[in-house]
Amino acid sequence: MFKSVELGLKVFQEEYQKALPKLRADLLAAQLALKTTPVSVIVLVAGVEGAGKAQVVNTLTEWLDPRGVETNAFWPKSDEERARPRYWRFWRTLPGRGKIGIFFGSWYTDPIVLRVSGKTEEGDYERELQQIAAFEKMLAADGALIVKLWYHLSKKDQKKRLKKLENDPLTRWRVTKQDWKFHKMYDDFAVVSERAIQLTDTGEAPWHVIDASDRHYRELETGRVLLEAIQQRLDKLASAPARSRTAPPVPKRLDTATVLDRLPMDRVLSDKEYKNKLEKYQGQLNQLTWAAQNKDVATVVVFEGSDAAGKGGAIRRVTSAIDAKLYRVVPIAAPTDEERAHHYLWRFWRHLPHAGRIAIFDRSWYGRVLVERVEGFATSEEWMRAFNEINDFEAQMVEHGMVVVKFWVHISPEEQLKRFKERQQIAYKQHKITDEDWRNREKTNAYKLAANDMVTRTSTESAPWTLVPGNNKQYARIEILKTLCKRLEEAVG
Repeated sequence: MFKSVELGLKVFQEEYQKALPKLRADLLAAQLALKTTPVSVIVLVAGVEGAGKAQVVNTLTEWLDPRGVETNAFWPKSDEERARPRYWRFWRTLPGRGKIGIFFGSWYTDPIVLRVSGKTEEGDYERELQQIAAFEKMLAADGALIVKLWYHLSKKDQKKRLKKLENDPLTRWRVTKQDWKFHKMYDDFAVVSERAIQLTDTGEAPWHVIDASDRHYRELETGRVLLEAIQQRLDKLASAPARSRTAPPVPKRLDTATVLDRLPMDRVLSDKEYKNKLEKYQGQLNQLTWAAQNKDVATVVVFEGSDAAGKGGAIRRVTSAIDAKLYRVVPIAAPTDEERAHHYLWRFWRHLPHAGRIAIFDRSWYGRVLVERVEGFATSEEWMRAFNEINDFEAQMVEHGMVVVKFWVHISPEEQLKRFKERQQIAYKQHKITDEDWRNREKTNAYKLAANDMVTRTSTESAPWTLVPGNNKQYARIEILKTLCKRLEEAVG
């Protein structure tokens, strides 16, 4: 593959200066048109050492309007990054819709380097590449335009380039011992990198391999590739039909029982039992959260459920048992403008806890397959593919060593009505009831069907759902505390 681009292509200064003004003008025009679209552009700059990747990044930032460009360089992982799943550092830097993000280094860097150095096996490497391809496919399905640029030099040209840089006092600092070390491993890098390109060169995110032996050719070809990709996406948007986001009809009745119908809703605890068990499990939870802190085990707790099911009260019983330094409650409401400008998982990746800490989500990423599905805020294609996206998200957390605990708190329609009326009558609870809560009751069947699909399709061995009968608040709170203690005890011993 790489041999085929070692053509020694050259662009003379006169030709370069003639082509440059129009290319820059067209790029700026395309960038301006991009600003009002739902498309984010992700430019990956990769390739061999000495191929001028840093110069390419500098050139792009010079040619484009800096107000719409975000440049990210990835150094060795910081302590903050090592404390979270490996894709966290990339998710938090993804550009918003209408913007261009230039990635100098990316999710390809570590897998390639680790494979060449023999720190990963071939099978693990290929599985990592498959995960990368799935990640890019997910971003592309959400509207991202991924432009992957690989800058190539022959082994001979790389050596020549490194020596030239090293011999010039003004550029000597750019050549490191690692550059020469990698040059000695050039052939190994070529084999491993070719495999990466082969397995991740997809229709959604194709690779562009560019001969970097001549600076003028490298820069013009970079601009042309980026311009063509943006223009093609703009043309596609202009001809695409509008996507329907209308709310689907609400089933008048459900023909089959759901997983929620099987819950024993008559479970209760007496005041005495509740008091004794509350003290017991809160004490255990306090000890277990400190044990998790000492072992750098992070915990993610998700609360979903019916309106007025008692999620807030349950969360308070959990947090009152934990040292305030260890946890953070993340309340999830309608997304902000900034959050809507990104993939829906973006705002949740940002809140993943540091090692040893706890993040408690009051509502979560499951909104995509619940409220967004039922209310028509997401298209059927969007919420249907979300099941796999969510499973992968949680699998990455668990793979990193996090404990993921998910609760669905369920109450009967009769109990919900009783609590709604109570909220209306008690002054300090009136803020909890809204017109939307009443309107949602009319869609009970639609929400039950969505919840059934959610539980059956996202309850995995490593991140199972715990369904909690919530008609009796005391019983529900103890079940939640007991389950959380059990999961933490399994994790920390």
